[in-house]
Amino acid sequence: MRLKGIILLVLCSASPLFGQDIAVLQYGGGGDWYSNPTALPNLIRFCNQHINTTINEKPLTVRPGSVDLFDYPFVHMTGHGNVFFTSEEAGNLRNYLLSGGFLHIDDNYGMDEYLRKELVKIFPDKELKELPGNHPIFNYQFPFPQGLPKIHEHDRGRPQAFGIIHEGRLVLLYTYESDLGDGWENPEIHNDPAEVRLKALRMGANIVKYVFEN
Repeated sequence: MRLKGIILLVLCSASPLFGQDIAVLQYGGGGDWYSNPTALPNLIRFCNQHINTTINEKPLTVRPGSVDLFDYPFVHMTGHGNVFFTSEEAGNLRNYLLSGGFLHIDDNYGMDEYLRKELVKIFPDKELKELPGNHPIFNYQFPFPQGLPKIHEHDRGRPQAFGIIHEGRLVLLYTYESDLGDGWENPEIHNDPAEVRLKALRMGANIVKYVFEN
């Protein structure tokens, strides 16, 4: 099975990048998958303005077990609490990722302990590995020589970007102790300084461009 539109993405090498939808993953378990409602729309607008994408400005919602998952080259997941995938959902997510899809998971604080055990269901034979600071995703459009930026303090841990790689391709990115999504939200929600929001948006744009061009 191949993702709808992946061939078009490969063939459409001329700028701007091929217009696509981005979806939010509506997972089970009771966690607030719907948190940060202004984050993705703001990131999409930033990308359309600054990296020449033509992404639909209203992100859609998709469930992990749905065939519709294969319509989206980029799926975003966030939240604070519990995460649960059924075996069927885990299998569908695995097929999606191995077929050319990409999942970005942004811990909004409190998701980590629940998420990690569910990722084992998707890839029982693969481990999350921290990406080095020189990974291309940190410099794809905007330079982040130190790797993932710190946006919000929670447990005062250092920001970490973990990935799962299949056949040389990064298929899943998990950003932890960074809280990129909070930095993408409307400025009045968290009262972040403009320079902090800009860092978050630029890192998000790096992720989007990396996914759409690889």
